[in-house]
Amino acid sequence: MQLEQMYQEIILDHYRSPHGAGLREPFDAESFQINPTCGDEITLRVKMDGSTIADVSYETLGCSISQASASVLTDLVVGRSVDESREVLGAFQEMTQGRGQVEPDEDVLGDGVAFAGVARYPARVKCALLGWMAFKDAVAKAGAGSVETEEATT
Repeated sequence: MQLEQMYQEIILDHYRSPHGAGLREPFDAESFQINPTCGDEITLRVKMDGSTIADVSYETLGCSISQASASVLTDLVVGRSVDESREVLGAFQEMTQGRGQVEPDEDVLGDGVAFAGVARYPARVKCALLGWMAFKDAVAKAGAGSVETEEATT
């Protein structure tokens, strides 16, 4: 139970003090996504430097899970290549959609492992993945190569 409490604290810390929040310019592509199940929404911008993610900025409206997840996303992808970001996205998506059966890799996911418990609550999976799907879309729009993974399904 202590581990779960620690994960909850990580999520709350990212919710209270989000990293990368606020839309910034310049940017190469923007994506707006909404979770029709609960009404959470995000506008996310990506700035590329060749095949490297130079910046991710966003505005989000929604629950603590979706807002904290966007904050963690910025920490995990800024400064990485599109290919590296693809691996992180795949690992995060696999963990959140694994219904609690996927052991997260902290070396790959960092604070993202805090969202492992979300997998037990199918209604929350889309909240956790909202920013990640916006990121995937924005990178594709930026023409930096698509960040391909299976579509989010719950």
